[in-house]
Amino acid sequence: MQIIECPRDAMQGIHTFIPTETKIEYLNKLLQVGFDTLDFGSFVSPKAIPQLKDTKEVLSGLKLKGSNTKLLAIIANYRGATEAVAFEQISYLGYPLSISETFQQKNTNKSITAALEDVSNIKALCAQHKKQLVVYISMAFGNPYGDPYSLDYLAQFTEIITTLGVDIISLSDTIGVANPAQIKNTFSDFSNTYPAINLGVHLHSTKETAAEKIRAALKAGCERFDGAILGYGGCPMAKDELVGNIDTRIILEEIEKSCVSSLKLDMAAFKEAEAFASQDVFWKYK
Repeated sequence: MQIIECPRDAMQGIHTFIPTETKIEYLNKLLQVGFDTLDFGSFVSPKAIPQLKDTKEVLSGLKLKGSNTKLLAIIANYRGATEAVAFEQISYLGYPLSISETFQQKNTNKSITAALEDVSNIKALCAQHKKQLVVYISMAFGNPYGDPYSLDYLAQFTEIITTLGVDIISLSDTIGVANPAQIKNTFSDFSNTYPAINLGVHLHSTKETAAEKIRAALKAGCERFDGAILGYGGCPMAKDELVGNIDTRIILEEIEKSCVSSLKLDMAAFKEAEAFASQDVFWKYK
């Protein structure tokens, strides 16, 4: 079971700049928990996401010694990828590829066709620098723009991505529209079709429906989950009202109830990070 903690996703929609030192303190607490991966920052235009303009400075302050957690950085183009691969500390590059043309333009200012070219070029760059590419298929469960969507349409894009050599894919519900039955059916279908792919889910949800969505993914055999402590976050490029990430605590509780896996996390360190995230010293900037 892989748990990916996404403080980057939680912070990016906050308009007031969070001091670099505060980010570093929080991330260092998260590094002690034992998550598989920490989505810690991004190499994107500071004009697009000003909150994460200090990613390089944050990276230099992280205490990685003694932690088995791997670092993931989001990139939105080849230029950002060339920056990210230069850092030995980073294991994964995450690329958001939307099957909604409207959202691809809003999120990365390019077409889906151009984004697929990016994926191909970045995959080759990752291979050269011994990094792994994670492709997030955003709007994987529907979109609010009236763009085409169906399971077959999603399958077409997944097939293209796999032919480019990508072997880690996360089905992303960017605006929280997926229902449990859709999550279960989609994940089951795709995991059976692409058994060699490390397939996961990056779900957004209201607190009221979060647990049932995680249960649906677990029943479908999902073993890779993205979350953010306290469920903060959302994509500022998607819509005005952000639908937050699923609270990591809910994910952990549902996995424990399911008895499908034993998570070897330091829960004392988790509670400490959770307490820090609850303080005004951090989230007063929200």
